[in-house]
Amino acid sequence: MEILLSQLFNGLSGGSILLLAALGLALTFGQMGVINMAHGEFIMAGAYTAYVVQNLLGDAGLSLLVSLPAAFVVGGLLGIALEALLLRRMYHRPLDTLLVTFGVSLVLQQLARDVFGTAGVDVAAPAWLSGPVVVFGTAFPKTRLFILALALVAVAVLASLLAFTPLGRRIRATVQNRSLAESSGISSRRTDRVTFFVGSGLAGVAGVALTLMGSISSNLGTAYIVDAFLVVVVGGIGQIKGAVIAAFVLGVAQSWIEYSTTASIAKVVVLAIVVAFLQLRPQGIFVVRTRSLV
Repeated sequence: MEILLSQLFNGLSGGSILLLAALGLALTFGQMGVINMAHGEFIMAGAYTAYVVQNLLGDAGLSLLVSLPAAFVVGGLLGIALEALLLRRMYHRPLDTLLVTFGVSLVLQQLARDVFGTAGVDVAAPAWLSGPVVVFGTAFPKTRLFILALALVAVAVLASLLAFTPLGRRIRATVQNRSLAESSGISSRRTDRVTFFVGSGLAGVAGVALTLMGSISSNLGTAYIVDAFLVVVVGGIGQIKGAVIAAFVLGVAQSWIEYSTTASIAKVVVLAIVVAFLQLRPQGIFVVRTRSLV
């Protein structure tokens, strides 16, 4: 029972990290079809925002609470800058967006090395997140529980935004049929920019969460960008509920496989499972239903 709970929690914890990393990507990739390889560097920017805020404020608990909205804004502004300067000229050219954003990711990595150095830096966890919570004899680290709760809150807020607000209705209309949305008076240009701000801001929030897992460095985002794309593709392009299911399923699967093998083998096996699944269902778990006739 203890092993079952421990492995299930490890899987859910890993899935929550994947979900935070992929949530913003699911939004931007789903609406605009932009393959943003710099999304990992937006995660890195959020992590370094937490580092800077803690150095300024000192108090670990207060700095964590301040870092979350600050990282959201920093990530969002980076996303708007990328969209306004480069990506708006490359819509409907996914290969070009992949190459350009990959170049941007390299530039941001080098900028981080120049500013913060090549060595990893640490962000202290607040005292109220130290130690475990013991349930049925199994210890669950508070930091992992916090990340899991943060992921669920982020999903709930994003789902509410899409379902109940005028912005969400504009986003959904643009996803379903961009031309019809524009003819109805919706500015797809403004909607794209706001969407990219929200999606990139969520990457910044993911970066703050990752500071609770260990040291951060300039290549932090590269460890998560591929997994984030896997979650988005398996869940279905632009499908938030699909991303949630895919993230937790992949996290639990990797946890169980890793328990009886190694971390490297688990990654390979999970990748093979993803490839096999996409062969059977290339559209992912869920499909966007549109009103388009083409």
